[in-house]
Amino acid sequence: MTTVSVPGAPHRPDFRTCASELAIRDFRNLERVDVVMPGDGMAIVGENGQGKTSFLEAIAYVEQLRSVRGARDRDLVRFDAPAFHVSATVHGPHGVAQLGVGADRAGRKKVTRDGVEVPRLIDALGALPSVLLAPRDVVLVSDGPAERRRFLDITLALTSPRYLRALRHYRGALERRNAALRDALRHRRNASSATVWEPALAEHGSVLVDERRAWVREHSAGFTRLSHAIGEAGRAAMDYATTLPAGVPSADALHAALERGREHDLRRGATHAGPHRDDLSLTLDGRDLRVVGSAGQQRTGAIALRMLEAATLRARRDTLPLLLLDDPFAELDNRRAARVLDLLLEAGVGQVVLCVPRPEEIPARFTRLARYRIADGVLTEGT
Repeated sequence: MTTVSVPGAPHRPDFRTCASELAIRDFRNLERVDVVMPGDGMAIVGENGQGKTSFLEAIAYVEQLRSVRGARDRDLVRFDAPAFHVSATVHGPHGVAQLGVGADRAGRKKVTRDGVEVPRLIDALGALPSVLLAPRDVVLVSDGPAERRRFLDITLALTSPRYLRALRHYRGALERRNAALRDALRHRRNASSATVWEPALAEHGSVLVDERRAWVREHSAGFTRLSHAIGEAGRAAMDYATTLPAGVPSADALHAALERGREHDLRRGATHAGPHRDDLSLTLDGRDLRVVGSAGQQRTGAIALRMLEAATLRARRDTLPLLLLDDPFAELDNRRAARVLDLLLEAGVGQVVLCVPRPEEIPARFTRLARYRIADGVLTEGT
């Protein structure tokens, strides 16, 4: 295999974030799981539907404080249970912390750090950096722009406080402008009531556009290199697709676009200009990867995106995140699977949680990991 430089490698490769004691209660199909996670990680073997994915998603929930699949909190609560709760002891750049998060069926959520409830959810966001690779990631390429926008929003919100603040303010202003447009349409009024929200949309939306553009500029060459290193013969490329013109300050361009589209927005009852309509363009030899790519090519593109997510966490958080692997080499031929593993190891691997259906599917380089088996939501050590 040709060596490829993986962006974002940390200056201190031994400086990583790990989870030790993990407790899961009533999360999806997991009723009660208590495990002391080894520093290197663990390999979990179990058939489909037994709880492997739920275990990984519970860990990822501690980082994102929301479902990695976009599910509602109430839909994560185990059948007949009133609420779920996940807690982890985290060893990271700022010492050791005990994190806990839970939600009930009414949508009430509570997050604690060292036993004390945090005043704002964002104060605990990203406290357990992790990256989850799973076959489902193919939707990052095969589905519509919303999946790729969500990928950008999560990656940048977890690594840029400025982006997170702008995202929260932008979404609030967008919701209020759309409500004003619908109200004006319903009562046959002009769109003047919607204009009050446009300065906020332009201000905060410009931050989203600028940071997304900067991230894509930084990592577009890496996307091409990683795709080729995994086994893609064609030229894979990544770009940021927006209707806002280049060479014009984003705030000015967005404000002008909102003004131009106001009457059109009034007729439709929704805002049609802004970063909530943009896309992360992925192409293969100049054509839309979503349209022309095979299942394997789309999977390659999705894996490259996850590797760039990990690189962003390493570079901006100065730590090796947890690597959560959910049957990661499914739907890949042996050659591509081997190359993906080489790239993961080259970038630096901290704590790993690997889930596979059968013991023989554990790669040789991960056979050192402590073995566990999961069946009917019950995790036991040894296979």
